[in-house]
Amino acid sequence: MRDALRRHWPEYLIEAVALGIFMVSACGFGALLWHPGSPAAQAIPDGVLRRFLMGLAMGGTAILLIYSPWGQRSGAHMNPAFTLTFLRLGRVKPWDASFYVAAQFVGGLAGVLLSAAILGPVLADPMVHYVVTVPGPSLALAFLAEAAMTFAMMTMVLNVTAGPYAKLTGLFAGALVCSYITFEAPISGMSLNPARTFASALPAMDFGALWLYFLAPPLGMLAAAELHGWLQRPRGCAKYDHKNRQRCIFCGKAAG
Repeated sequence: MRDALRRHWPEYLIEAVALGIFMVSACGFGALLWHPGSPAAQAIPDGVLRRFLMGLAMGGTAILLIYSPWGQRSGAHMNPAFTLTFLRLGRVKPWDASFYVAAQFVGGLAGVLLSAAILGPVLADPMVHYVVTVPGPSLALAFLAEAAMTFAMMTMVLNVTAGPYAKLTGLFAGALVCSYITFEAPISGMSLNPARTFASALPAMDFGALWLYFLAPPLGMLAAAELHGWLQRPRGCAKYDHKNRQRCIFCGKAAG
């Protein structure tokens, strides 16, 4: 444990900061598009269009983080479900996975708390509600939707990263995030990410469906990993793309 922390702490810190930035973006755009006093919310009454704009914002944020030098260094998992799936595939060592998951939870929460300190009652307004992920009327349908979305996301990542278009993986991931928020959010709240949901749920003190987001995304991604292994697809690493100058703590690639 100490050796992993001593050698890989920069990557752990990057994971925390990356999800923190993602949550600051989510809170900021959530307030902009949904707070009743926001000029943008007043000018865009159509819910689908608002969700599309939110999707563009969050998909774009994910893409910028993935392709940033820090994201290229850590792999920009930003999601415990991703990290645990790569652990299951043997692409991440147990201590690295443990510190990644812990960093993601801490970083996501820090991002929401920072946003709350800046936005105050705007973020706490019931229409924004700390951008909590809330399932639709059917918990069963919400569970299936979260599992299906994460299954599709991980299937894409595992197949694209192992092929000639690995550099485009981040763009595909951002496009999926955008489409999920636009069309699926009313069904499950569109989380995909236990740490993202926890980061909003704790300040909002809204834990009603937390179990759903802790179970469905990991199950969906793990199912994709099992299918990937069963089909004997090409192996890869726990990064979207290795063609950069950053070191890789997963396979030992040196920087430069």
